[in-house]
Amino acid sequence: MLTSVLVANRGEIARRIFRTARSLGLSTVAIHSTADAGSPHAAEADAAVHLPGNTPSETYLRSELIVEAALRAGADAVHPGYGFLSENAGFAQAVIDAGLTWIGPPVDAISSMGSKIEAKKLMSTAGVPVLAELTPAEVSADDLPVLVKASAGGGGRGMRVVSRLEDLPREIEAASAEALSAFGDGTVFCERYLAAGRHIEVQIMADEHGTIWAVGERECSIQRRHQKVIEEAPSPLVERVPAMRAALFDAARKAAAAINYVGAGTVEFLADEAGNFYFLEMNTRLQVEHPVTEETTGLDLVALQFAVAAGERLPADPPPTVGHAIEVRLYAEDPTNDWQPQTGTLQRFALERGESEGGGGARLAVGARVSGVRVDSGVVDGSEVSPYYDAMLAKVIAFGPGRSVVARRLAGELQRARIHGVGTNRELLAWILRHPVFLAGDTDTAFFEKHGVGGGAEPDVERVSALAAALADAAGRQVEARVRVPSGWRNLASQPQRKSYRAGVTTYEVEYRLTRDGLVAEGNVQLVDSAPDRVVLEVGGVRRTFEVAAYDGMVCVDSSLGSVSLTPVERFTDPAQQVSAGSLLAPMPGIVIRVGVQVGDVVEQGQPLLWLEAMKMEHTIAAPTDGVLNELRVEAGQQVEVGAVLAVVGEEA
Repeated sequence: MLTSVLVANRGEIARRIFRTARSLGLSTVAIHSTADAGSPHAAEADAAVHLPGNTPSETYLRSELIVEAALRAGADAVHPGYGFLSENAGFAQAVIDAGLTWIGPPVDAISSMGSKIEAKKLMSTAGVPVLAELTPAEVSADDLPVLVKASAGGGGRGMRVVSRLEDLPREIEAASAEALSAFGDGTVFCERYLAAGRHIEVQIMADEHGTIWAVGERECSIQRRHQKVIEEAPSPLVERVPAMRAALFDAARKAAAAINYVGAGTVEFLADEAGNFYFLEMNTRLQVEHPVTEETTGLDLVALQFAVAAGERLPADPPPTVGHAIEVRLYAEDPTNDWQPQTGTLQRFALERGESEGGGGARLAVGARVSGVRVDSGVVDGSEVSPYYDAMLAKVIAFGPGRSVVARRLAGELQRARIHGVGTNRELLAWILRHPVFLAGDTDTAFFEKHGVGGGAEPDVERVSALAAALADAAGRQVEARVRVPSGWRNLASQPQRKSYRAGVTTYEVEYRLTRDGLVAEGNVQLVDSAPDRVVLEVGGVRRTFEVAAYDGMVCVDSSLGSVSLTPVERFTDPAQQVSAGSLLAPMPGIVIRVGVQVGDVVEQGQPLLWLEAMKMEHTIAAPTDGVLNELRVEAGQQVEVGAVLAVVGEEA
């Protein structure tokens, strides 16, 4: 009988598994890197073991250290979560060889699906529809565009779309490097790229006695960089295409039976609008988006993983799907700046109605809850978002009887959230959930290419939020003042109060005066009340409350109009902080993984000069203009901080 489980993972999935483990009476063991020493998952476990180092290759990808940690902490089982070593057959075998229980599928099944190249061959033999696989040498102009994919792992890493043959060698090299860093295996392959398809997947659960469940389908068509952003169950496409669900479920069960699968897994397909579908891959682990299946079936999939690992039988049939559930992935990233990851201190993280303990009971089949919101989070107030791991902060899931109501509720919860200190994709997610194309269920994998990236605060909202920030600052100074006089008081008033804030690349010059007759400022704005943390304004005849939170170098303003992050602009610039024209600055903390130029090289605008790795993704640093590389201040393997000067491009002599 199991008594203690080590979760070989971090962040929200570790916390999620801990909740179910505790409900089953198991003690919990965490592992953590040096950077994760203060992480919530490390604090919440009954015991925690430090893995020295920061990068995944030093820590969460070290199978021998993880097995040793499990034995040292007295665990008798290991749950891999998702990502990292979750689909590594060697790790699963090492766990079993150490006398520990592996909470996952058989080693042979992992091996069979661990190579997407071999998996496609197996699935074709089993009668599952597949897209033809191409070796890089076989790719011709007639095959373009093609998708370069990592043979191991998933999550969008090690994937590149190639539209020109001359770009193929470079993109293969980049995809291979990214895959090697993320999964420890740099093998890649190519397949025809379908620019606009529907990503549909089937959750399976199988026991060692021959029962195979197809536990509903999920749609995950809205993606960025081949990584899912929004997932839902059931699929809008499958709901309106007769007989598609039965065919999908049959194919998924065939896939599982072909490799004698046991445990939780997901079979992913690419589908067209007519309902034709093709096998993409089989994930031999729990998926990030498993909560939407849980909330529409009443199952606790993690509890079922433990039950199956203990040799228990599944009932003959899974419970039916009831209602609808939508999950959004809240990432620390800037969607308007090429999805650039964001790092720093998360000063505040609060979602008003989220049930952060959701998904944590041993519900094997008790029926779905009627409606609600669930938050599976890896962070709390004060958490550090580091450059070493995936940028996902949390998953927010809404569920209820109808899709449109669930979408609107989820959008509202996101808008009311208080997330300070680190930029996120929160506004983008709310925009998608309210988009007419999404509400109609007509999305595909080309959603952003077709509809753009929206959701940022409008300039008028940023401007009035900057005014609220300035008024809150003035109220705070008045509270601290020894002599109480009106803000900005002058014996003979002549000049307004001025304060500058930057929102993104836009600077707002706030000018106002507080007179006996009230606030004098640009636009139809009246001051109702002000305090250091709260300003009430009447804007265009409508009263609105602005919550203002000031941190070191940042002011966050939340209102019903939206959330705005502002940077106070100092009146006088420190000369020591100025950099030379043509300087390339690190957009985020990261590790320089490749350098493609030398000092003295002539470069062209847009030419890749060096590559950074941050949050398990590769980022290209390109020349800002034509010229000559005058300075190169970094080398491969060097850790850099945000804002560091990497290189300087000057004019040609």
